[in-house]
Amino acid sequence: MGEEMSGHDHEHDKWKHDGVRVVPGGQLDPNTAQTPGMDRQAAINFARVGAQKIWAGTVTIHPNAKTGAHHHGHLESVIYVLKGKARMRWGDALQFTAEAGPGDFIYVPPYVPHQEINASPDEVLECVLVRSDGEAVAINLDIEPIEKPETVLWIDPTHRG
Repeated sequence: MGEEMSGHDHEHDKWKHDGVRVVPGGQLDPNTAQTPGMDRQAAINFARVGAQKIWAGTVTIHPNAKTGAHHHGHLESVIYVLKGKARMRWGDALQFTAEAGPGDFIYVPPYVPHQEINASPDEVLECVLVRSDGEAVAINLDIEPIEKPETVLWIDPTHRG
């Protein structure tokens, strides 16, 4: 029984350091690519917690910020809107549109051409972003966007400016 207990203690110690990790909101990592008018901060990634299959963090987009048309290859993305109004455009000509507000989730499937927009002229858009892989994939597309990109871009793990 003494040996079993010793093994149990070893497992206990293992989970103590390799188990659940809490990243406090005030300790997100701003040492990522930044663009004027918006801020991106990593919470969960390989460097911070050893995550192999997901990336999660926050994105704050200033009023009227827009991206160019792009997709993220094989990655799936989920955006959760905390504050503000998000407008998404998607399709071969970005002809489809939907808006989301606080409490709404946005799902972007693999390979879907899209454009992210802060639909408010005077309120920041605050979101939580989760991707299905830590890999950065962003394929810019030669589509004339209906809503022209501003000088301020949406920056997240796959939009590096």
